[in-house]
Amino acid sequence: MGPVVWASGTVVVSHRPGDFPGYLFVETRRHVAALDELTSDEVSAVSRAAWCAARGLRAELAPEHVFSAVAGRSVAHFHQHVFVRHQGTPDEIGWMDGPSWAGAPVTDIAMLCHRLAGYF
Repeated sequence: MGPVVWASGTVVVSHRPGDFPGYLFVETRRHVAALDELTSDEVSAVSRAAWCAARGLRAELAPEHVFSAVAGRSVAHFHQHVFVRHQGTPDEIGWMDGPSWAGAPVTDIAMLCHRLAGYF
């Protein structure tokens, strides 16, 4: 897990480790493997946190797009991805491949996380 942006008793929002700015994870504190295993209260908390994350990313980074996805099988723990496609990303870079783009903006991730916390 990377730097924590915001946390409650139900969910934790963190920034992906590394230098690519604007890739967040919304994770439940309770460990479950899939979306359908969440309680209705957890679903509400995840939804609100993802919405706050998307609003913050759009305001702070002015991206071309903010994506959200529940995907992945490498970790048997529910987490929702909320991430940006930066302005100027070449068309050949796939929607999930933004972090591989060497031309992504350089941002102080700790400061970005501090600013994003204000949207929760």
